[in-house]
Amino acid sequence: MATRPPRFTPIPNIPQSGLTDWQYGTLNAMKENLELLTGARGNSSVSAAAITKGTVTVADAPTQTMQRVTAQGAGYTISGVTVPSLDDYIKAVTDLQQLANDVAALRNTLNVLINQLKG
Repeated sequence: MATRPPRFTPIPNIPQSGLTDWQYGTLNAMKENLELLTGARGNSSVSAAAITKGTVTVADAPTQTMQRVTAQGAGYTISGVTVPSLDDYIKAVTDLQQLANDVAALRNTLNVLINQLKG
């Protein structure tokens, strides 16, 4: 989706008359900083322009699939060795897969956001 870049009104030059050196220097520095943030000044290939709400269009992260752990740690002791029950093992594998899917979805959302922030 293409986004329209924000538009800003240009800031007029700071008059030197009637200002002390420090006042002129401060106002001029603020003007330059605003122009950098709005993209009106500086090298466009290495833009220092601020990111506005309209330039971030990443969708919300999907709803988390894994809400709770269903495996309970149930098992049996066979010859002094504790082994999980088949049902509990299957629940643990399912829980792990849901968690992996949730992490992958969040990673994808984060990567889209990072790419948009990089510009």
